[in-house]
Amino acid sequence: MSSVNSVTLLGRVGKDPEIRTSQSGSRFASFSVATSESWKEKSSGERKERVEWHNVSVTNDALVGIVERFVKKGSKIYLVGQLQTRKWTDNSEVDKYSTEVVLKPFKGELVLLDSKPDNQQSDNGAAYSKAQNEPSGFANDLDDDSEIPF
Repeated sequence: MSSVNSVTLLGRVGKDPEIRTSQSGSRFASFSVATSESWKEKSSGERKERVEWHNVSVTNDALVGIVERFVKKGSKIYLVGQLQTRKWTDNSEVDKYSTEVVLKPFKGELVLLDSKPDNQQSDNGAAYSKAQNEPSGFANDLDDDSEIPF
């Protein structure tokens, strides 16, 4: 039996990313992403919305640099990573679990969907993406705020 651990998110960054450096010199980025769905209640006609928050951890050094330079609170992003659950013990010696989306080296993808100022465009006007930090083109049709209801 084969299995797949892949998460794809399209949403907005909830707070400015936090960049940390380990004792060995590896850099990490962490931030949260909000995704939402909306619908209209059939009985009342009232518009409803549900927002889910996802913790994201970037361990790919090339993508950490992109996150540090271009991602900020409110940025629209598309990312592909893997679910990973960590176990830790709080101050009261109680075991806690935290699940996050991790963008690992060679297994993560990040596409910035916001328009960038002209002086920050890549040579072909595209966002930076993938573990190898290669420019990747994308359709700008996702720029319409009506597709993301928050």
